[in-house]
Amino acid sequence: MRPLRPNDVGRGSDLMDEARLIDKLRLIEALFAGATSEGEKVAAEHARNRILERLKLWEKEDPPVEYRFSMADMWSRKVFVALLRRYGMRPYRYGGQRYTTVMARVSKRFVDETLWPEFQKISETLRSYLSDVTDRVVHQVIHQDSSEAEVVEKPKQLPLSMDDASSVADSTNPPPAPNEGQQGRSPGHVTGSADPKGRAKSKRKKRKKRKRR
Repeated sequence: MRPLRPNDVGRGSDLMDEARLIDKLRLIEALFAGATSEGEKVAAEHARNRILERLKLWEKEDPPVEYRFSMADMWSRKVFVALLRRYGMRPYRYGGQRYTTVMARVSKRFVDETLWPEFQKISETLRSYLSDVTDRVVHQVIHQDSSEAEVVEKPKQLPLSMDDASSVADSTNPPPAPNEGQQGRSPGHVTGSADPKGRAKSKRKKRKKRKRR
């Protein structure tokens, strides 16, 4: 008996979940094949043959036409392509079409009553399984809280840097009103200084008053 390895932890439960998933997928096909009793549901391996027989009959009454299927993602495309091949149809796409586009020639009745409903049911089952596995792994390995991000109100204005704030402040504050000496002058000139001639006249008047005294 080999020693226990780290990867073996939880392996048994994962294999059980995978086995249940396979049983569910087989049961889905059996239901679309027309299984009604429990015994027929258990014999899911016969479901594909029943569906193929039904498809041959429908194709005589409703000949195949070309369909264009647009998948939501590459994962859905992989599942749908495999389902087409399971029932003997050839999936293809034309050059220039998106990689998620799948073309096929199928009977309309088969698309409406079997192919598309079965694909949706299989996709729903697989997504639920993968979502549970992802949540479990994230919870155990990355972080216990795997809930959605918090929804908050959008701020009225994005935060500004110091440079942006100073420039906004300069643009919003009105410049000081010019004094009488500044009116009519161009920016950059020094204003507010007295006239030198005016100073000389005032000094002369003061001297005359002193002589009179």
